[in-house]
Amino acid sequence: MSEVIFTARFLVRMACFPLASILMLMCFTFSVHAQSEEPPVFGGKWGTNGTADGQFSRPEAVAVAADGSVYVADSGNNRIQKFSADGVFLTKWGSQGTGDGQFDVPVSVAVAPDGSLYVGESGNKRIQKFSSDGTFLTRWGPEGEFGRFFTIAVAMDGSVYVADTLNNRIKKYSSDGVFLTEWGQGFDPEGNLSCPFGIAVAADGSVYVADTFNSRIQKYSSNGVFLARWGSRGVGDGQFGWPMAVAVAADGSVYVADHQFNDQKYENNRIQKFSANGTFLTKWGGYGAGDGQFYMPYDVDVASSGLVYVADYGNSRIQYFQPQSPKPRGAFQPVLFMLLE
Repeated sequence: MSEVIFTARFLVRMACFPLASILMLMCFTFSVHAQSEEPPVFGGKWGTNGTADGQFSRPEAVAVAADGSVYVADSGNNRIQKFSADGVFLTKWGSQGTGDGQFDVPVSVAVAPDGSLYVGESGNKRIQKFSSDGTFLTRWGPEGEFGRFFTIAVAMDGSVYVADTLNNRIKKYSSDGVFLTEWGQGFDPEGNLSCPFGIAVAADGSVYVADTFNSRIQKYSSNGVFLARWGSRGVGDGQFGWPMAVAVAADGSVYVADHQFNDQKYENNRIQKFSANGTFLTKWGGYGAGDGQFYMPYDVDVASSGLVYVADYGNSRIQYFQPQSPKPRGAFQPVLFMLLE
């Protein structure tokens, strides 16, 4: 803390008190604090490995609805589970198969502005759309439409974006699956991608992509025009092992699930937070099974309340974190002292 103190002193003698003097000390203190970004604090967790309600087998994706409900793609159990904001089990649906409402390794989940839910399946290479309580609505993705791995994000206008990982491209659809455009490898060299695992859309329509094998985040317009990028491979602030997922908060800040690189499990395993243009703000996590630690964080999402949810894949659980208020920039404190002699 730096502190600048301004002091003014003067002595006044009263005619009616010849032996007395009054010393008035006016001390004005202005304390200037450098504003810092504090990492959010651990708020809670739920889940263990298993098949019962509220248990998981490879939770690969998490998404938060406008009402605070939390959806989890429970990949190993081929189902979607729905919870309250603090992890109370609400409902579930799905089983292994190819029929409507069945799944073969659901790896992505995204909530649309109208509350409907999109689920991406690795095994069936398709997207299914559901109501908020799991009623099947529609599906798309014939053979060849997507590679085996892909993730989904939904824009405020209902457009659906798909990070088609093994095909190194982003594809954009209408809310009912009509193809609109694509970009990535082989389109604009400035925005080339290498196995993009994560995608998110900001309120202004900007699209953020976790360019996983290039260890960076790339930012595009809603139609794929390259805007910015940041990151490199490493363990420092703003560097990444394998960035697996990206999420955008209501204030435009960007959260990245920074997965370990290959089998170097003691590195990264953290969440990093950035400004909309890639300025590093804060981080938290580290390898382990304790509160606030991660083992392969596969996904991250941010609620409108500011709560940050993480799919802690290796620990078969969901963790959530509460934001802290920023430190005050300064305080102005006038103090008056009077001494009688």
